[in-house]
Amino acid sequence: MSRASRRFYRSTGLGLIALGVLVWSAIDQFDIPLDHMAELFIGTLWVAGGIIMLAASLVAALIGLRKLLQRNDLD
Repeated sequence: MSRASRRFYRSTGLGLIALGVLVWSAIDQFDIPLDHMAELFIGTLWVAGGIIMLAASLVAALIGLRKLLQRNDLD
């Protein structure tokens, strides 16, 4: 395994551990119920998915427009 790969996996692991600690501290210290945290997580996934779908449709529209304009230039 290369040095860059080890560094990548170490950074990813540390990031996931830090995220877990943040969630644990929110649940433990601030008495946020686990079901409320799950609702927030699902809502975040919905928003992220919506942004990804919007960006994908915009890129598809721009690619289609570009191909349409290139066809008109050839005629």
